Amino acid sequence: MMPQTTPRVCRDCDGFATATITTGLRTSDGARDTIRVNCPTCRGLGHTVPALRTARLTGGAA
Repeated sequence: MMPQTTPRVCRDCDGFATATITTGLRTSDGARDTIRVNCPTCRGLGHTVPALRTARLTGGAA
């Protein structure tokens, strides 16, 4: 049996990269005013880049 690779899910947001938050206000047509917030770690992607690739992209050591 071949080993399964684990998905690279962001550890901070668990893959739920974007959240919609109500501000408590209403728009002129009566709908709730909302804002979208992205996870700062994965920048709204839901997954992370491996450490070695990140080091190559940023010029740092792995």
